[in-house]
Amino acid sequence: MTAIDPPRALLFDVFGTVVDWRTSIAREVAAVTAAQVDSLAFADRWRSLYQPAMEQVRSGARPFTRLDVLHLESLRIVLSEFDVRIPEPSIVALNLAWHRLAPWPDSVTGIGRLKSKFVVAPLSNGNISLLLDMAKNAGIPWDVILGAEPARAYKPLPDAYLRTADILGLRPEQCMMVAAHNSDLMAAGDCGFRTAFVSRPREYGPAQTEDSVPQSDWTYSVHSITELATALHC
Repeated sequence: MTAIDPPRALLFDVFGTVVDWRTSIAREVAAVTAAQVDSLAFADRWRSLYQPAMEQVRSGARPFTRLDVLHLESLRIVLSEFDVRIPEPSIVALNLAWHRLAPWPDSVTGIGRLKSKFVVAPLSNGNISLLLDMAKNAGIPWDVILGAEPARAYKPLPDAYLRTADILGLRPEQCMMVAAHNSDLMAAGDCGFRTAFVSRPREYGPAQTEDSVPQSDWTYSVHSITELATALHC
């Protein structure tokens, strides 16, 4: 395979790249808590516990644990911090809000176009049932659900990328990581993947500064998944 050959598979980060987690979570928090709290602040705090929870797994401090479980543990912490008391069934139902995240406006159309030429799949830290429910709810046309759970490793550990490529029977250079986060692309690039940066300047709200622009010479840098489809002649 030469440098000019196209990739075989496009593997997508999901939270923030394909779906708008912040406003989706805030909307469900507001509904469940009857607007008792600042729902955007609640969503931001819940998300802030995402990396620390996974780091316990990445470091070997605990065995591989599905993201649904980590999310539920984090939710209980945030409910306590915000002094929100809701029944246990409501807590469990709110945790499943991550299964119902809304896509960015370009995501479904763009991935559908890319699917005509490439294998398209998530390479997300979300567990399989979460990503499957999300895809069914949002109409995301994945070819297969991949990521941390089948790889048994959370990004940005190399195994998360390399085992995913191996599951597909592909070499790393035959895969392209598509993400709105420079750190994700750096880790994938270090594993030999090609890279595509998709700008999502409002993932964390109007005051976002992190990941607002590409911070390296990625294979592609675009403003939408539909723009990436055009760049890849789909």
